[in-house]
Amino acid sequence: MVMDKERPNDETYNIDRFTFLVDRDFMDKVKPIKIDFNNVGFSISANIDLSQYGGGSCSGCGSTSSCCS
Repeated sequence: MVMDKERPNDETYNIDRFTFLVDRDFMDKVKPIKIDFNNVGFSISANIDLSQYGGGSCSGCGSTSSCCS
């Protein structure tokens, strides 16, 4: 999840003062997507095997975790 500008192929979701943009083609592959907020940030789950991308979590960009490289 990153800050981004809306693109022509994005689907826009406005939920509780947050705007989420998801590429339509990506959404077809991973739906449903669930985003939860807790005291330390967002938790994202989707219908995709995240192990091929180094796991399903990230300690934040600027770190050495695989999802930030």
